[in-house]
Amino acid sequence: MALKSTIFKAELTVSDLDRHHFATHSLTLARHPSETDERMMVRLLAFALNADAALEFGRGLSSEAEPDLVKKDLTGAIELWIDVGLPDEREIRKAAGRARRVKVYTYGGRSAALWWTQNEAALQRLDNVSVIDIPEVAIEALRAERNMQMDCTIQEGGLWLSQNGETLHFEPVVLKPFSL
Repeated sequence: MALKSTIFKAELTVSDLDRHHFATHSLTLARHPSETDERMMVRLLAFALNADAALEFGRGLSSEAEPDLVKKDLTGAIELWIDVGLPDEREIRKAAGRARRVKVYTYGGRSAALWWTQNEAALQRLDNVSVIDIPEVAIEALRAERNMQMDCTIQEGGLWLSQNGETLHFEPVVLKPFSL
């Protein structure tokens, strides 16, 4: 018998002063049986950092060549493709050909640094790809709960995340910005 995804609910209030996006998003996250809590929480952070009414969770781990988050325009063209973790460089190139912009959110400290060292040269040639690293301190502080309520404020590249009365501040590290 196949294992089923675990469902998490999140009420995410985003105040993005950099992009002028202010909204509360009621989200349902399906954590694939092979997905860790850390990876799921990075998906949630990626949503917060790119929050938009058209942004939605993709099939991610459960389907090859699918984004973890995707934003499409009204014609169905992919405006933003978001991958989380340490994806294969070939998959990022494919995504860059299919989407207007691609963002990769890495995490994992030393393993993410090693991945970046191995893939930096190839990814630097892709103008529509951005790579952002989430610091380990942020990953360690996030707690996955079946029903979460989080407030996220983004200003000048910094992120303040409040959960259960505790506030975490960190700055995602942009390893490679868009070159467009």
